Amino acid sequence: MPTLVEQPTRIVSCGNKPKLIDEYIGRVNTDTAGVSVAHMRSPQGWEEPGQSPEFDEFTFVIKGVLRVRHQGGTIDVAAGQAVIAHRGEWIQYSTPIEGGAEYVAVCLPAFSLDTVHRDDE
Repeated sequence: MPTLVEQPTRIVSCGNKPKLIDEYIGRVNTDTAGVSVAHMRSPQGWEEPGQSPEFDEFTFVIKGVLRVRHQGGTIDVAAGQAVIAHRGEWIQYSTPIEGGAEYVAVCLPAFSLDTVHRDDE
């Protein structure tokens, strides 16, 4: 039988400014370790530490621009675009452009503080 997820759980964000993270599916809201799905809203000027996660992250931008720094340079992902960050690769997310960004992130397996491997702040 399908499982209805009636509402997300608000997760505390990491970074220099508050960011809204609503986890719909994942370790916190549904006790799901295989995948996580979260709705993110990041303000202009938000930046988080770099990371080398043990999961793939698929991100679809709904509104604004999400900047993704990686060892080879920078990618600006605009509304209507998506980006795949592959496990083991160093990346850093930010929203430096006016208006910030709204996006959905899917992590496979699910996001975990134990497997994100953030740079020292």
